[in-house]
Amino acid sequence: MRANETWANPDEMSQTPMGRRGSGFTLALGAVGVVFGDIGTSPLYALKTVFSIDHNSVAPTRVDVLGVISMVIWSITIVVSIKYVVLIMRADNDGEGGILALVALLRAKLADRRRLAVVMLLGMFGAALFYGDSVITPAISVMSAIEGLAVVNPDLDQVVLPASVAVLAVLFVVQRWGTEAIGRAFGPVMALWFVVLAVLGVPHIVRTPEILAALSPTYAVAFVVEHPFTAFIAMGAVVLTITGAEALYADMGHFGAAPIRRAWYVLVFPALALNYFGQGAMILRDPAAIDNPFFNLAPAWAILPLVILATLATVIASQAVISGAFSVTRQAVRLGLFPRLSVKQTSREEGGQIYLPVVNWVLFVGVVVLIAVFKNSSGLATAYGLAVTGTLILTSLLYLVLARLVWHWAVWRLAAYAVVIGTLEITFFAANLTKVASGGWLPLLIAAVVVTLMVTWRTGAEILSHRRRELEGPLDDFVEMIRVENVPRVPGLAVFPHPNRTTTPLALRSHVNFNHVLHEHVVILQIINENVPHIHHVDRVSVDDLGHGDDGIVHVTVRVGFNDSQDIPKGLTLAIDTSPELELDVDDAHYFLSVLTLHATGTPRMRSWRARLFVWMAHNAANRTEVFHLPPERTVVMGANLGV
Repeated sequence: MRANETWANPDEMSQTPMGRRGSGFTLALGAVGVVFGDIGTSPLYALKTVFSIDHNSVAPTRVDVLGVISMVIWSITIVVSIKYVVLIMRADNDGEGGILALVALLRAKLADRRRLAVVMLLGMFGAALFYGDSVITPAISVMSAIEGLAVVNPDLDQVVLPASVAVLAVLFVVQRWGTEAIGRAFGPVMALWFVVLAVLGVPHIVRTPEILAALSPTYAVAFVVEHPFTAFIAMGAVVLTITGAEALYADMGHFGAAPIRRAWYVLVFPALALNYFGQGAMILRDPAAIDNPFFNLAPAWAILPLVILATLATVIASQAVISGAFSVTRQAVRLGLFPRLSVKQTSREEGGQIYLPVVNWVLFVGVVVLIAVFKNSSGLATAYGLAVTGTLILTSLLYLVLARLVWHWAVWRLAAYAVVIGTLEITFFAANLTKVASGGWLPLLIAAVVVTLMVTWRTGAEILSHRRRELEGPLDDFVEMIRVENVPRVPGLAVFPHPNRTTTPLALRSHVNFNHVLHEHVVILQIINENVPHIHHVDRVSVDDLGHGDDGIVHVTVRVGFNDSQDIPKGLTLAIDTSPELELDVDDAHYFLSVLTLHATGTPRMRSWRARLFVWMAHNAANRTEVFHLPPERTVVMGANLGV
């Protein structure tokens, strides 16, 4: 589906090429194994945090328990079931989800530069907060599961830290095999996990059916009216029950919208509801159970097996945000917010299934540092909510802009969304602001670092692009100069990879200026990435003789799908013999890469420290020789020096 097809039918469920691949059951099972890991493991620590927050401000009384459970059920219903699963997931960018997908959609439609600047800034902050979530989730999820060992034997508390690091190390190592393989392995485990969640909750609901009264939102309202400050504090922890909602949206490109919706309504939501009701029922009957309500649901003989299953489930929970971080990063690269990174396609059918080694290992280092600093899941819980709630609000703001300016929603629909969903999310955010000093600073710090990187790269790239165009000059003028000045030609084939048809490759201009000769045959080759799995060879190549059919200079465009290699020699092979000027032997080709050697000098738009940061990011971008599969022995790097 093209982006403009998404605009035309905003009230229909998106069916993208990615989302239709594979059987519905297989994709739904894979989604269970990847997408819902984060939100699916929230029962491990959410209610425990609610009743321990602010020195046990929330008491295990009937009013407080029914109020909290009502808040939990309606928060999941409004934020996840309605906002994300029904509404937000309709806004896909060629099958991709996440807050930067909204930015990409709006960027394609907004002409006003000021509005576009605001949209980009909101998207950057939202993505930055999501990275904070991506670091905290693996740490808190795995630690909360392994801490269940202390329920079996308090002496085992000392093994929680090393065991958590070991489990997470294995998780980050297996990322290279891809989301599809991981989803197949994790799907059955998570399906079992959700069944166990339901089974654990049902006996306690049967014994204390009074808890089902919390289905009525009036109990949440009564809790707020009777204990307003306590309810406000509780909201700061209730938000933990909806962590993973943004990851659910960001992971949409991995499986498609329909399988995610199917898995949510059939299995995930019912299992979560039954477990939370079960925990509430148990606390009503036994207030002492608030010390660890999840593991107290199980009989003594089942706690150790439950710890093992919970550990597996929390590893999978970490997978949800890790794969989401991969998707968000690729979108950030496409939006010009990050330099080119090495991206490995891990599926031959699903374009969203990718692996980014740099992102993977940066996240791992961040997770290990957090575990070492905070030492337990309770400490991390105070840092968790701010990243989640900030992303929720920013996603809603961008969605409302999209709905109003592009889909032309009526004012009453916008108002209804703002009142019902916006008010709830703002309350969540305000409640978590009280935790800034006790850990909430962490996601803000991570977000500040990421936004600084994004803004620096975007500004530097704009400066660099402008100066590079000045250095390159128009391609048509250069070709005409070659003809008029009768530049000497030498035997051979020279290939110049270049991102556009309008300007002259720097390597080509430098080659002529320095050597005062030009190869007999010159190919300027551009690769265009299309958002389809594969482009047939007969449709992949187009040739432009640049207005002259006898000068030996041609422009070749190679279109590739996400499952096709960006192999320039292979693309050139397809172009051979398609033009009289391309009756050549590819094995004789020499490749000339245009490279700017950057120096940090500082400009009015970029201070010296930011210029140095930009140069560092540029130097660490993916190696284009490897990306384009160029033979090193026949590849020459040429260009110019430039200060930024």
